[in-house]
Amino acid sequence: MRRSTGFFILFLITFISVICFSGQADAQTGGLKYTVTVTKFENKAGWHGQWDIGDGWGLVMTDILNQTGRFIVLGETDMREASMYEQDLASSGRTAQGSVAPVTGQMTPAQILVKGAITNVTNNTSGGFGGVAIGPVTLGAGGSKSEVNVTMYMVESTTGQILASKSVVGKSNSSGGAIGYSGDGWAAGAGSFKKDNVGKAIESAVQQGTDWMISQLPNIPWTGAVVMTRDGKVYINRGMREGVEPGNIFSVGNSEIIRDPGTGEVLEEITSEVGRIEVITSKEKLSICNVISGNKDLIAQGMKVTLP
Repeated sequence: MRRSTGFFILFLITFISVICFSGQADAQTGGLKYTVTVTKFENKAGWHGQWDIGDGWGLVMTDILNQTGRFIVLGETDMREASMYEQDLASSGRTAQGSVAPVTGQMTPAQILVKGAITNVTNNTSGGFGGVAIGPVTLGAGGSKSEVNVTMYMVESTTGQILASKSVVGKSNSSGGAIGYSGDGWAAGAGSFKKDNVGKAIESAVQQGTDWMISQLPNIPWTGAVVMTRDGKVYINRGMREGVEPGNIFSVGNSEIIRDPGTGEVLEEITSEVGRIEVITSKEKLSICNVISGNKDLIAQGMKVTLP
């Protein structure tokens, strides 16, 4: 009875802390979304099984990132390369031409690249791992133990600089059960390699890594750009897809990039505010705004849009 009570208390603490943490990160970034793509994680552990561990990581992380609602998740690197191949093939004239033929210059760029390496895999025994999802918290139990160690990085796509790094350890341990955050729709189902102990450990590590990524968002500048101005309104290239809603207020200004004269490296980007805008209409990929401060005649196409 005492053990059951202790486990229930641990469950409540985990549930409350996860909900509070998610709410704090969402408030700091205003619920705005970032475009992200996951590259294949290198298998430095040398582990081999019935499935590729790097592919497994990418599959789970892409799915969970998408279900958080905090990111615009682009296809993994191999998917984007396949898309570019089809575009190049269509451009060569060797395929039938029509309105549905893939064209170049329309792929969504990623703001954040997620990459890393699986450094260690321990799989002591064989057996399944089951679980039940209660809200955003997963309670699990099983008869085997596995551990996956992963080092992951968030990379700024424009400069290639590492924004942050983190080492996570995912475990699938039958002793005492396991608790994992699973967010909206992250049901820890029993399908595919997720039945495998190493697969469950990967899922645990991905959940930790995703929580860490969300915690880093307040430190990553969210930006957009002015597409056009018309009849006193300002159109920006961010919309519902990026989490922009009517009532959001943004700063608009000229952006100046300072580079190292020797290496060309970006040292700093300075934005001089010329005005502030408020969203009145949000469409899928763009928003229409009113100018609420500053001189609207100075706002022009190409100006940078940031959080105030």
